[in-house]
Amino acid sequence: MSDAPKPPPFNLNMHTARLLMREPFFAALSRRIDKTPTTAIPTAGVRINPERAQFELMYNPEFMGALKDEHKLGVLMHEFYHIILEHVTGRKPVEGIRRIDNIAMDLAINGLSEMRGKLPCEADPGPPTGSAGEPMKGCLPGEGPFAHLPAGKSYEWYLNALEEMQKEQEEGEGAQGDGDGEPGEGSGQGQPGSGDPFGGMDSFDDHDAFGEGTGTVEEIAKERLKEAIKEAAEEAQKANNWGSVSSGMRKDIMDRLSTHVDWRKVMRYFVKTTQRSDRRSTPRRLNKRFPRIHPGKRVTRHARIAVSIDQSGSVDDRMLVAFFSELNKLAEFAEFTVVPFDTRVDESKVYIWKKGQARKTERVLCGGTCFDAPTKFVNAGGFDGHIVLTDMMAPKPINSRCQRMWMTTKAYAARPYFQTNERVIAID
Repeated sequence: MSDAPKPPPFNLNMHTARLLMREPFFAALSRRIDKTPTTAIPTAGVRINPERAQFELMYNPEFMGALKDEHKLGVLMHEFYHIILEHVTGRKPVEGIRRIDNIAMDLAINGLSEMRGKLPCEADPGPPTGSAGEPMKGCLPGEGPFAHLPAGKSYEWYLNALEEMQKEQEEGEGAQGDGDGEPGEGSGQGQPGSGDPFGGMDSFDDHDAFGEGTGTVEEIAKERLKEAIKEAAEEAQKANNWGSVSSGMRKDIMDRLSTHVDWRKVMRYFVKTTQRSDRRSTPRRLNKRFPRIHPGKRVTRHARIAVSIDQSGSVDDRMLVAFFSELNKLAEFAEFTVVPFDTRVDESKVYIWKKGQARKTERVLCGGTCFDAPTKFVNAGGFDGHIVLTDMMAPKPINSRCQRMWMTTKAYAARPYFQTNERVIAID
């Protein structure tokens, strides 16, 4: 009997840089997504962390540690493709993820040219897994029960094909009079009567947590995810090196990033993420750590948002109308300080837009444009966030001490006077 200490559990964070050395796009995306070990799932999967409102990759250390390096790389790329292709967001079925959806999503990813040779398959299976101890294999077009399916199709295409396979299986069982089992039950060998047209195959990763996160949490997580993919793509574009990502997939990624953005949702997201907390002691609330010894804490959450409105003559009136319309909605849950400006801030025109208050569109100045003026005003005012409505037709301003976001028209967003790494949103 050996007294040798057990090796520490596999830590994926210690290996990602090495595994993704030749995949700069995925390496850049990986740096922006947390990897969390857990024994709650048998393999790996992505989900929304409900406490932190962002996506994370969950993995079973024993499962990942037993894989070959090329398969570890494949699992990383596979999971990242789930979020890139919006399987966990825009294309997620309303009724939830079913086993057939799992398989269809995996077929769409595993059939990509860049995934070739990177996943456990018939010719190169992974370690034994599951209660039966069978070698782990991914769902690949052209292999096993999917031998007749071509590669390079979408999740929706594969889902339709799998549903047809399932229908044919059920009709075959009905014709034979073998109706003892429910669809999806049985021996799992893909034979008549087994109830499993997929030959016992299943997704090698875990998708049960795709649906976690609702309402505001999900919206914030989606925005953060979109930003992470955008930044990773920009890094790859700047370096002119996407690794093994095919030209077709590069175009798909860039097209997804340039799709229509709902600026109203972005504004709500901005306000919610700039909220801060004020804490004060109160004897009326029980202290969880020291009950009846120290007073409890009462937390009041609020956001101090400055909305600087460019009043120069080149700013479109329709843009002002749209912006004021959305501010009326945002005022339902937040208070704003409105800062009209042109080349200066007229402090006599600054006002607080009270929570729950409705206001009409108004123009109070009509000069040129200088972004330093509202930035200095906001920097001195101790605000949590700064939204600037403008045509962006002026030199780049000084740095902001709080989170700053720019809102303009599509035409000005496409050809801004200055370049910035801050968020720029086009108003419809």
